[in-house]
Amino acid sequence: MKTIKLITIIALATLTIFASCQSEENEQIGTNPNANSSTSQTAKNYERTAMNDGSEDDFLDNNSCTELLFPLTATVNGQEITLVSSLDYEKVLGIMGEFNDDDDTIVFNFPIRVKLSNYTELTIASESDFNELKAKCEEASNAMEEAISCVEISFPITMLTYDVKIEQTGTVIVQSEKQLYNFMTNLNSDEYFSVKYPITVTLSNGTTVQVNSDAEFQDSIEECTSYEEEEETAEETADEVESIISKSKFKVESFIEAGVDKANEYAEYTIEFTNDLKLVARNTVNTTLENIEGTYSVSSDIKVFLNMHFASNTALSALSNDWIITTYSSTVVTLQSKTDASVTLTFREI
Repeated sequence: MKTIKLITIIALATLTIFASCQSEENEQIGTNPNANSSTSQTAKNYERTAMNDGSEDDFLDNNSCTELLFPLTATVNGQEITLVSSLDYEKVLGIMGEFNDDDDTIVFNFPIRVKLSNYTELTIASESDFNELKAKCEEASNAMEEAISCVEISFPITMLTYDVKIEQTGTVIVQSEKQLYNFMTNLNSDEYFSVKYPITVTLSNGTTVQVNSDAEFQDSIEECTSYEEEEETAEETADEVESIISKSKFKVESFIEAGVDKANEYAEYTIEFTNDLKLVARNTVNTTLENIEGTYSVSSDIKVFLNMHFASNTALSALSNDWIITTYSSTVVTLQSKTDASVTLTFREI
């Protein structure tokens, strides 16, 4: 499609002049030996941090380089749904989360509109065109040229500009990520810049940091990208654990509480984890007793968690907890209480 063929040209072309404020009086008039060129690592850091972040809807399009624009219609696991805002994401997630052992399918009703990392908006006419976008995003990721989404700059920030003699030519006040992206991508080879520090950034783990130099900004990026890698690893582990326990039956092998193993209290029960996130406990000795039902969920940040809930008036209520998954295999899952590390629980598959 012609639209797709233009993507590379658009991405490399100069965007419209950035809408930032030029002050009438320059600050720190003079030379600056620490000014950065348009090809410097600092320039790349700020450009990538300022790119349009398309990762919020990755569960829909599996493409962090594009932001889906509303309205759009998609068929999710056979159910057609129209999204008019990000509030409708919950509907999609609800359909996808109904069962944890199925392969979720999402088919868009083309054409759809998207916004790229460089803030260009495009109309995508077909699935093949959309897959081409995904391939380009993977190439950018492999080349470490995709958006850095784990650092959020608090605006406004001030940029000082310099000529080839590293003599100051002006001051630019940048009010937004888009303005920052335009500033960085519009720098010519004979133009230099420096950031007026300190600036404040917020990392994806919620930490707010004051940054006082280019080197500290680089450190913040490395810290948050490392955290993101841990998150991705934990998410993969959570998926694997959920796959292991789903539709499986377990016995309580050990339950340590206050230094005492209380596994015998649950020796008569098997606990099944169903594929619709329910728990079913059956008494294998007294089969006339009603099954005890509960719910479970698997989640992660940089650790993996198993939340279990049984009603408070049941024989298994003590197992209700937010558990950290400490070890697991195809047959054994070992847990530790999130709030009390001395409380542990081990399940063995039967």
